[in-house]
Amino acid sequence: MTEEQLIQGCRENLASAQEEMYAHFSPRMLGVCYRYGKSREDAEDMLQEGFIKVFNQIHQFKGEGSLEGWVRRIIVHTCINHLKKNKKFNESVSLVNACDVRVRDYSVPSMLQAKQVVECIRLLPLGYRTVLNLYAIEGFSHKEIGRILDIEESTSRSQYTRAKALLEEILIKRKILPEKEKVRLVSGEP
Repeated sequence: MTEEQLIQGCRENLASAQEEMYAHFSPRMLGVCYRYGKSREDAEDMLQEGFIKVFNQIHQFKGEGSLEGWVRRIIVHTCINHLKKNKKFNESVSLVNACDVRVRDYSVPSMLQAKQVVECIRLLPLGYRTVLNLYAIEGFSHKEIGRILDIEESTSRSQYTRAKALLEEILIKRKILPEKEKVRLVSGEP
């Protein structure tokens, strides 16, 4: 199916189109959910809830921008709502997400290092991890993060700074990052 046929099929509630869309996007979206969830089970719950929303809201997709970007945005908002609903975000709101996790060098050592960095990010308190994901990976501004999480913009910024410091400490302890290097963020913000 072409993307247009897939979208139209989902709008008509065709199970085959929904299955194909799920099969196509679910592996990447599970990765997104995994960054927000406490466990694989949490991530899978978020993914299922997110795809229900995708299928219920597919009629709102206007074709402006990529379908994957639209699906990703729904999944991210679903993850945040899941954390809020279960009050998991309230455990801690400190920031830690400091690396460009996108792998540009697909050699085995680079892929292993990227996996180690993701695992270190998952060691951060949930609040830090959430702000880090929203800012450095999803590209939200601190103002948007404040609105999404019901926190002040300045809280988002300070948590991000603390998260970078904590992540750097973890990466150095695990000998993933040499002591003299600083963690670089996607946004380029210090």
